[in-house]
Amino acid sequence: MIAVVDYKAGNLTSVMKALHAVKAEVMATSDPEVVLSAEKIVLPGVGHFAATEFLARHGLKAAIEERVKAGAPFLGICVGLQWLFEGSTESPETAGLGAFQGKCERFAPGMKVPHVGWNSIEVEPSRLFEGVAFGSFVYYTHSYRAPLTNGTVAVTDYGVPFTAAVERDNVMGVQFHPEKSGEAGLRILRNFVEL
Repeated sequence: MIAVVDYKAGNLTSVMKALHAVKAEVMATSDPEVVLSAEKIVLPGVGHFAATEFLARHGLKAAIEERVKAGAPFLGICVGLQWLFEGSTESPETAGLGAFQGKCERFAPGMKVPHVGWNSIEVEPSRLFEGVAFGSFVYYTHSYRAPLTNGTVAVTDYGVPFTAAVERDNVMGVQFHPEKSGEAGLRILRNFVEL
């Protein structure tokens, strides 16, 4: 079973529908005990980075850390990817998971923010992107970007190059919305489900 973490800010309905479309057994939950028993974990996200404070306050951050240390595959989407970093200038007092170095920052002045719509990804070989062509288009809606880091497996350019996806061992994240990214997005979700 895949636990889709409900922290009262994620785009649960679309993510659940897309996971069902790739034949995943999923459960939306805010219960740390359910997360602790999950085979895999998905952290969807839409909105402000401060919403991730819910994870620490309700025992979900500790449950996620425990399952990740035990080897359970984890996928963060949008703010869920940003949470994998040390934090974000959007909410400086809110700590991220710290699985990847660096902080997320707002796009530079002069760029239209939020970055909304289809953009291409430059992918490197990874389990998450198996079968996804270099230059595939995916759907974004975000105002903050993750830095390039050790673990970046896909890059998009919007004024500057930024991390479109990370993957290190069982920890993965995508800045774009695979649930809204057509066939490429479904392939990415299927790859995660089939790990």
